[in-house]
Amino acid sequence: MRKAREGGAVPVLTGARVLVVEDEYFISAELEAILIEAGAQIVGPCQSVREALAPVDENLSAAVLDIHLVSETVAPVAAQLAEHGVPFIFYTGQLGTDELLAEWPGRKVVQKPASASTLVGTIADLLGAQTEVRSERTSTPY
Repeated sequence: MRKAREGGAVPVLTGARVLVVEDEYFISAELEAILIEAGAQIVGPCQSVREALAPVDENLSAAVLDIHLVSETVAPVAAQLAEHGVPFIFYTGQLGTDELLAEWPGRKVVQKPASASTLVGTIADLLGAQTEVRSERTSTPY
C-alpha cells in the first residue's frame, strides 16, 4: 500500500468523515486502513442498506459505496446521500456499470481492486469539487 504521508506531508483527507458501505469484510478492512492512513475518519463500515442509512444524517464529507450488498443494492443509500448533498463514489467489482451510470449521471465508479492512490485521489477530487461549490455559494460579491 502506498503511503499517504510520504515526505511528512499532511494526509489529503484530514478531517473528512467518510461513510464506507461494503459487505465484504476484507475489502472493508482494506478501505478503512487506506482512508485512515490518508487522514479520514471512518463512519462504518456498514454491511447493509439499513445499517448505512442511519449515519446519513451525520455530518458526512463523502461516501464509498459497494453497489451490491448480499441480496440488495445500495441505491437507497445513494439516494439519501444525494438528497443530503453528500458526494459519493461507487466502488464495485461489477463489470456492467452502464445502467448505474445512467441512473446516477456524473457519479464516479471505481473498479475493484483499486490502488490506494486511486481511491484517495478520487475521494479528494470529490471533496475538492464539493468545497469549490460550497465556496461559490457562500462567497459574497464585492
